Amino acid sequence: MALAPRIVLDTDLGKHVVAGDSRYLGIPAADLIYSHHGGERVGCILGTLPGRSVHRRRQGPGSRDQIRKRLKMITGGPIVVAMATAQPSRQEHTSEHGDQAFERLAEPFRREMKLHCYRMLGSLHEADDLVQETYLRAWRSFSSFEADTADERGSFRAWLYKIATNACLNALESRKQVRRLLPDQLGPSTVHMPDGPSLTDIAWLEPYPDSNLEGIAEDAPNPEARYTSREAVQLAFVSVIQQLPPRQRAALMLCDVLGWAAAEASGLLGGSTASINSALQRARETLAKRYPVGRPPVASRPDATQQKLLGRYLQAWEGHDLDCFVALLREDATAVMPPWPQWYAGREAIRSFFALAWKTCGGLRLVPAAANGQPAFAVYERAASDGRWNAHSIHVLTFDRDMISALTLFLEPRLFEAFGLPRNLPNDASEGLPSEPHQS
Repeated sequence: MALAPRIVLDTDLGKHVVAGDSRYLGIPAADLIYSHHGGERVGCILGTLPGRSVHRRRQGPGSRDQIRKRLKMITGGPIVVAMATAQPSRQEHTSEHGDQAFERLAEPFRREMKLHCYRMLGSLHEADDLVQETYLRAWRSFSSFEADTADERGSFRAWLYKIATNACLNALESRKQVRRLLPDQLGPSTVHMPDGPSLTDIAWLEPYPDSNLEGIAEDAPNPEARYTSREAVQLAFVSVIQQLPPRQRAALMLCDVLGWAAAEASGLLGGSTASINSALQRARETLAKRYPVGRPPVASRPDATQQKLLGRYLQAWEGHDLDCFVALLREDATAVMPPWPQWYAGREAIRSFFALAWKTCGGLRLVPAAANGQPAFAVYERAASDGRWNAHSIHVLTFDRDMISALTLFLEPRLFEAFGLPRNLPNDASEGLPSEPHQS
């Protein structure tokens, strides 16, 4: 049987490289496997992308088609293979049937697994990495999976969750900072302008595009779950559970979000059922400190009145209309802007900050979006040098009835790609961009 080529895979979202030994190797260009993103080939040449792990497949299919199929299952994207072709062996034909069975069972759960990893890690980009690692681990050990003949799909889903949860716990254990934060979790609010550099060494919470939620049920999976899927993706909820130790976080996700019994969770996490119930109790107490009823208010889809409010928000920002903007805020509204550690509480404090901040920025263009089940905007700022519109921030809005109660501004241009938006727009760019706030 022909040995498989050495394989390197990468996308601009930083996905894990596929298969093998976890050590860096020299990779001849002829042996590379590339992933396509946005119509462009995105290959990983050893040493050019720090932080990527590189693996080698010692054995595997020798044909181009076999490798493409297996890599596509793991990465979820189209694959182009550069290598010499070889005739598939009988063993490869047998393996192909197993690969087809794996793809049939695994593919419907990809987005669900990514959301689970995001809740555990608080990072969209780490979730991309970990869901790929989950599928790689599952594919490698698929021959050991024992399906429940009465519910093959359900037993496979639980098996995937076990692999994904353990992968997340391992990732958290290797982190320097277990928690991802928002600025209001670091210290008290301020009335002063930022007077120092932004804190890029802190692991900040990231937003989650609603496009990744398509196809995931919004209701609770069963009566045992305390939260619906929509509640458990809201920015406020995800930020609070990041304060939990990893084991408590996992127990809460498995039992209160997925509706597992404590005995089932103990089988995954280890320990007794009593220890899982204890971890759950401590996790629920932490949530109760932030939310007296134990949960954040549900962010329903914007109604007609709130849609009009979103239109006024867009007009206020693009027109630098401070009075119109402030009139949309609740009296006790908050504004946080990672990676800036400073945050602002109250309508007047927010007004004072933006009165000065808007004096230093050029023109603004807002593109409607949706994140964490909430309305959002992608904001572009016009460059004085060439008139181009450059990615500036992602705004995630929280409503309290017909007012904005919280603004979270993620000042991170790299997030735009995850929302399917370019980092730059030409001077007259407007065609093809959404003109109405998205239904979150």
